[in-house]
Amino acid sequence: MGWFWADQPKSVAPHPIPKPGATPPPACPMHEKNVTSPTPTPSACPVKSTNHPLFNQLSPPNAPQSSPPAEAPRSKSQSTLSKLNPLNYMPNLSNARPAESPQSISLPLSREPSSIPRGDSDSNWEYPSPQQMYNAMLRKGYNDTPADAVESMVAVHNFLNEGAWVEIQTWERIFSPGLSQAWTTCLSGEEGIAREQAKRDFLAARREALNLPPAEDPLPQPRLLRFQGRPQEPTPKARILTYLGQMFPDAFGNEPPFDRHDWYVARQRPDGSVKEVRYVIDYYSGGVQSTGEPVFYLDIRPALDTPTAAAERIMRWGGDVWHRASGASVRAEAAKKAAEEKSSGKS
Repeated sequence: MGWFWADQPKSVAPHPIPKPGATPPPACPMHEKNVTSPTPTPSACPVKSTNHPLFNQLSPPNAPQSSPPAEAPRSKSQSTLSKLNPLNYMPNLSNARPAESPQSISLPLSREPSSIPRGDSDSNWEYPSPQQMYNAMLRKGYNDTPADAVESMVAVHNFLNEGAWVEIQTWERIFSPGLSQAWTTCLSGEEGIAREQAKRDFLAARREALNLPPAEDPLPQPRLLRFQGRPQEPTPKARILTYLGQMFPDAFGNEPPFDRHDWYVARQRPDGSVKEVRYVIDYYSGGVQSTGEPVFYLDIRPALDTPTAAAERIMRWGGDVWHRASGASVRAEAAKKAAEEKSSGKS
């Protein structure tokens, strides 16, 4: 999951970056453990500091030199990592059908744009085409994947990513204005948060039906800077839930997440400043519905990188607990029922 195709501007040298070093299930072939074949040179990097390990310090091409420099030995690891795209930590795969491809049908080459804004431009991220998805699976060695199932896999993949972004937007809407205002929102509980989101969705749909332009959102919108798959590095929460599932399978289940992603988001503050926030996403399989469709659960929350992130998670969880424990939801339901009865009595 969490897989976009990051096209970049040209003519910047490749940058060595950390590799995920993970192998997800066939349904999500977005990581490459051993990248050996040549790929197009990635040419944009979200890291600007020359002291950052992702930045490849190279001499300018026209810099004067007194003597030909000795070529530094380049390790195999550096050569491999330099082929990865720094925006999504993935190799750049072709969108063309390989000559040796075992696929039985031609797959679409078009890529669907997402609703997720990029952090390095005014455009949105794009999802891989079915052909790119199939090429990635071939690269991983999944040669028995039926080509006629790839389009459905891409559709599910895109659907999950859109859902993940909606949840991240909810977190950002609550906490980007600051902790003080966020606490007031959290006191309404998850029920109140969902109710406000439903109101916004209804008003947006109504404006669209009336052919009106979208209403201007008073809050700046977050943007996705980059992302990384780390399926072999379970989060502490996933480890705890897996352990509890082994001890109490009826209460917690015993299936660990099949994938984990880190999304780096640019939080737009009201004062115009930008803060990078890392979100962790655990992907759980929920079995299969009676209709035969698979079910997935996504656990999305800010990573505990800062005390502020810890406070945000505590506030959202604590606000919901207080809302339910104090009977606020019961009182709200009673008030709603009384208002409906009063309205029906007048009519």
